[in-house]
Amino acid sequence: MNSIIDQISQIKKGLTIAEMSALTSNLDITEKHLAKVVGLSISTLAIRKKAGRLKPIESERIMRVDRIFRRAMEVFDQNEAIAKRWIKSPAKALGGIAPIDFTETDIGAREVENLLGRIEYGVYS
Repeated sequence: MNSIIDQISQIKKGLTIAEMSALTSNLDITEKHLAKVVGLSISTLAIRKKAGRLKPIESERIMRVDRIFRRAMEVFDQNEAIAKRWIKSPAKALGGIAPIDFTETDIGAREVENLLGRIEYGVYS
């Protein structure tokens, strides 16, 4: 894991499109789905692909989704299949919304992290 200073530097520089593509691959989701989660329209995504790099705010949102996925992996004992299924499945505790879609906002992402904490400690949600 990179230090906070490294992460901030990455965000300011902007993640590459390849880094975004790696996350879509890791999560088994479409680029279109991840773009929606991070607030990118399809036309803006096409512009970013030509440039090869995302803007800082988009990069921060990508890193937020990645952080949630890594946390899910921890909670589910590094079982990638379970973590992927969980992050994409509607959750009662989130009003029937999939955790990945709840991460569209920072407050939603914090609630997903709280939910993962409750799951980790066996607290009914």
